[in-house]
Amino acid sequence: MSVPRTGWEDGELYLRASATLLASWEAYARGASGATVARLPGVAVAVFPNGPEREFFNNALLERALDPAGRAEALDAMESAYARAGVGRFAAWVHESDGSMRADLEARGYTVAESTRAMGMALDDLRLPRPTLELGPADWSEYLRVLGVPPGFLGGVRDDALHVLVARLDGENVATAMAFDLEGDCGIYNVTTQPHARRRGLGTALTALHLYDARDRGCRTASLQSTEMAEGVYAAAGFRDLGRILEYAPAAVSSVV
Repeated sequence: MSVPRTGWEDGELYLRASATLLASWEAYARGASGATVARLPGVAVAVFPNGPEREFFNNALLERALDPAGRAEALDAMESAYARAGVGRFAAWVHESDGSMRADLEARGYTVAESTRAMGMALDDLRLPRPTLELGPADWSEYLRVLGVPPGFLGGVRDDALHVLVARLDGENVATAMAFDLEGDCGIYNVTTQPHARRRGLGTALTALHLYDARDRGCRTASLQSTEMAEGVYAAAGFRDLGRILEYAPAAVSSVV
């Protein structure tokens, strides 16, 4: 089934998605001890030197289509930033279409540890009906509990910087999703359902509700990164495939990232 297009090219959606993603990392960094997001030539480097965030957010997003000197400068800057922070375990994110950057990473001993699919949409293309579901309070601490992260995780994040939804089933909070807006793009992140409540459509419903809420806030596009399992669900909502994001890890830690 073809997806209707309402004026946004895939390249535009990818750039909007990337900008929203980086801004969300900056919001997380403001709530984590010692964390920063450095916007360096050719790369944005999220450095989270302290736990518990250290295990989750040490990621760098590399720009596409850099020339050889630009690629070398970006990779050197990324490695230096993590070395200065004492962070040895991190992931370098590169779009699958960027064969030259992939080759340069592999020449340095990096290997692909995992991948997600970047997806974006115009909110005018929203296909799903507005869902009706039981919601719990939009509480940051409850969002983190349902998400299943360690105690103290992002404890300093400002609640008003993020849009949290928590879904209930049989009187229990069992699913959650978070959204972050930047310049008319709504990034949707961490759509999570606890194991005993899966296959009830709660993740799909939360995503759809975020899309409707984002449109009501004046957003024009939405973006996310999907696991392979969820790609069909998001496509059914109106999201378009913007290509895989490959997460390269240094050789010493590629087996555990």
